[in-house]
Amino acid sequence: MKSVATSNAPKAIGPYSQAVITGNLVFCSGQIPLDPETMEIVGDTITEQTNRVFLNLAGLLEAAGSGLQHVVKTTVYLKDMSEFAAMNEEYARHFGDHRPARAAVEVARLPKDVRIEIDAIALTE
Repeated sequence: MKSVATSNAPKAIGPYSQAVITGNLVFCSGQIPLDPETMEIVGDTITEQTNRVFLNLAGLLEAAGSGLQHVVKTTVYLKDMSEFAAMNEEYARHFGDHRPARAAVEVARLPKDVRIEIDAIALTE
């Protein structure tokens, strides 16, 4: 197992890796809408926050030798399921025609009180 660390995604804010690679799989820790440079929350709307999460995931996957096109599974954690449709539009924009498996759940609270967190499992290139 190899840990992945990059400045293109927020640094870990706890005792975990940004991602780990084992075999040909990349397991990305949940990404929240933090700007990796400032570590500040980006955006007030679910659309803005979802976009930032995808930028973080893309940066992390790139550092791991992968990319969004190689994602096989995601889990989406939403603070409010009524924002699902808006999140889903932004999600589809980032994945294009690629359709990984997905679970989406509403949770009581997320780190730093953000609206969304997404984790991913991807193949290495």
